[in-house]
Amino acid sequence: MAWEGAGLFAAFRVLGRFSGHVPHVLRYHGRHREFYLAVAVGRSVHTYNVKKLGIVAVSNTLPQDITCLAADRMLIFASYDNILHAFARNKEVVHTYEGHKAKIHLLQPFGDHVISVDVDNVLIVWNIQSEEEYLQIDFDKATFAVSALLHPSTYLNKILLGSEQGTLQLWNIRSNKLLYSFPGWGLAVTTLEQAPAVDVVAVGLVSGHIIVHNIKFDETLMKFQQDWGPITAISFRTDGHPVMAAGSPAGHIALWDLEEKKLMCQMQDAHSTAIAGMTFVPGEPLLVTNGADNALRIWIFDGPGGTGRVLRSRMGHSAPPTKIRYHGQNGEQILSAGQDGTLQSFSTVHEKFNKSLGRGSINKKKSKKKGLKLDTMALPPIIAFASEVAHQSDWDGIVACHQGYITCTTWNYQKTSMGAHKLRPEEFSKHKPIDIYATAVDITSCGNFAVIGMSTGQVDVYNMQSGIHRGYYGKETAHEGAVRGVAVDGLNQLVITAGSEGLIKFWKFKVKDLVYSTELSSSPSGILLHRDSGILGIAFDDFTISVLDIETRKIVRTFSGHHGRINDMTFSPDGRWLITSSMDCSIKTWDLPSGCLIDCFLVDSAAVSLTMSPTGDFLASAHVDDLGIYLWSNRSLYSLVSLRPLPADYEPSLVTLPSTCPMQDVDVSGDEEPCDEMIEYVSPEQLGEQLVTLSLLPESRWKNLLNLDIIKKKNKPREPPKVPKSAPFFIPTLPGLIPRYIAPEEENDTQSKVVNLGILAQKSDFCIHLEEALSTNQYKAPLDLLKSLGPSNIEVELRGLAPEGGGSMAVMLSFLRMIGMMLNKKHNFELAQAYLALFLKLHLKILSSEPKLLEEISKLSMQIEETWVHLRALFNQSLCVLTYMKSALL
Repeated sequence: MAWEGAGLFAAFRVLGRFSGHVPHVLRYHGRHREFYLAVAVGRSVHTYNVKKLGIVAVSNTLPQDITCLAADRMLIFASYDNILHAFARNKEVVHTYEGHKAKIHLLQPFGDHVISVDVDNVLIVWNIQSEEEYLQIDFDKATFAVSALLHPSTYLNKILLGSEQGTLQLWNIRSNKLLYSFPGWGLAVTTLEQAPAVDVVAVGLVSGHIIVHNIKFDETLMKFQQDWGPITAISFRTDGHPVMAAGSPAGHIALWDLEEKKLMCQMQDAHSTAIAGMTFVPGEPLLVTNGADNALRIWIFDGPGGTGRVLRSRMGHSAPPTKIRYHGQNGEQILSAGQDGTLQSFSTVHEKFNKSLGRGSINKKKSKKKGLKLDTMALPPIIAFASEVAHQSDWDGIVACHQGYITCTTWNYQKTSMGAHKLRPEEFSKHKPIDIYATAVDITSCGNFAVIGMSTGQVDVYNMQSGIHRGYYGKETAHEGAVRGVAVDGLNQLVITAGSEGLIKFWKFKVKDLVYSTELSSSPSGILLHRDSGILGIAFDDFTISVLDIETRKIVRTFSGHHGRINDMTFSPDGRWLITSSMDCSIKTWDLPSGCLIDCFLVDSAAVSLTMSPTGDFLASAHVDDLGIYLWSNRSLYSLVSLRPLPADYEPSLVTLPSTCPMQDVDVSGDEEPCDEMIEYVSPEQLGEQLVTLSLLPESRWKNLLNLDIIKKKNKPREPPKVPKSAPFFIPTLPGLIPRYIAPEEENDTQSKVVNLGILAQKSDFCIHLEEALSTNQYKAPLDLLKSLGPSNIEVELRGLAPEGGGSMAVMLSFLRMIGMMLNKKHNFELAQAYLALFLKLHLKILSSEPKLLEEISKLSMQIEETWVHLRALFNQSLCVLTYMKSALL
């Protein structure tokens, strides 16, 4: 069954994705006079400016991940599988080139053409504008498997091809002729790069050799060798220093002095994976590098010894995140621990606010000396952490436990580094047992204490400022089995621990006494406490979830529906929703008040961690084998979303993960009829006939009707108004609540000083409507007229109902019947009371002398009394309930 209406969460964008294994492309914009950097990230192309490394454009997404990238002056070329696309304005696809049978692995823009080579050794030259094949060349894989492609500078219509057999070929593309074959060096060519000198090309080989070769005379000028495996990228400095840089699969960069013909220096661990792309910015001492470790770096060469330092960088996790949590209450930072051993902070506002807190290490000083690759001091990845912003500027505010490791580490968010303390029980200070490790951790809301659970069932408390052990729960251990979760309540009164033996225990935080213990239906896999509401979510090994109220210590909700291990849970800020992710690739939202599943969707790869923003605007998720952190916007904040329980036979739909660009919220329903609960409720004029309904008029229109004489006295001017010497131009308006302009002919009439008695004798519209209503019994017109008038005008109209004011007894009777109609319908209740009160005040003498009017008034009196008795009873009942609620001990 397809459930109508869109889901609760809409794909928004991805954080922490900066680079992949595809080499970047550097472009120069003539009009902007600026260099831009295009990087393939997943299915889209990111464009950064080199000046600030700020993202300036994100292309539309392609159906699959980009595997090859190139660019000319106008277009960016990106291919996936056997299809080539051209992007214009860094954004939209304008050309598609289809014709290859196999995956494209080399691209080279070539004037009005673009050359692509696939893994089956077919080279196609495309006409960029017409998208037609200009030329196709098939090479024999056994004798010449194309592995590198270059257009030598100033060589018109010619391209140089490198092969896996080690030979090179120079082709004229226009005439489709092989001009020359270079015998090569018997080793596969991995990369070709044009040197600043004409006719000179650098050839990178699979052996780690770099041959600087003159292709005009087919002679080798110089030869270099590096020991780190094949050459992955080569680039030359063009700012006056004769330097060549070469990248390796180990992530190191070697810099060679071309004048001295020797190694100048090495930049080890420039990236933690192979150097994918490397380009010197023309005319500047800047080197741009990117790698599959999800890092993009700009190095500047301004120091002694010719080595570079990082000037600007953008980096995310080089291995998938294991745990993500929002940090602080503003909902702008997400802390993320990755399998690469690092702890990083990603900003939901802008990439420039991202921070890396570094990599966990046993001894920071020693590991810095050794470098990344040989770091035996590196700690295993963080599996759980807790953070608190209170006192984070005074001491460490983050505590983390590592996979299979006994010691917990502290981290400092302000200093963006590992903290001062290593937290572990004193008995293990001399030796580190292999089979005992920390499993769960929490930090108090004041930021002073960390509570750590161990695989042995031990639960310890440490001071975050000093790192001193402050005690433990239970006689020896808190639980018989491993601790699966610890949580401290918001006021540091209770510590809640869950053990693998199936017990949840409540301890007094300070005195460490056991308060209460309850047995669970099965072994818990994790717990999560919503501190504000005192609600504890418990995930079980049998894929069910329970919700426990820590005040009553009773399980109040139980949910089942997941078909795989529950990876993580998160509460909405108000504690109404519990959102869970499981290995069955689903993300489910449970409504706690109703105890129902209200939203469910599937993703391609299971979400390993979830966290909901403290402001409620985003849900963030991290996934299996995925480097990004994905943001989902909470649609209930900005559109009408059905929160009805999902039916039992509901089949969730597969949702694609968000891309880098914020996605447009597409209306899923389309042209279908909207489902009934989505139709906006329009309130009727009166909810029920027995209810008293008030008008929507402001109080100023009716509240002061009885006090008009006092108001007029107060507002009486002390001196006559002065006429201004030069009044500003304005269009004259008629007096009244709703401004209306005077027509020109009316203006002329008002200037006449002759009093026309005929006009004065005319009856008002109100009187005429009342006279008509006597025969028709329809009082809507006079009531609407009265509602549109201000207090002074209402008094004038009511005065005019008496015979001496130009009215009559019939009109007065009609007015009283109008009030009777209002009381009958129980509509405009307060207006009926105010109008009647003013009427009685003005015409009491006349009313007492007229029997017809007296009879009508006595009817009204009974109606008012009846309605008021009913209303008073309701008021009294409400007041009683309210007083009880205030005074009762809840």
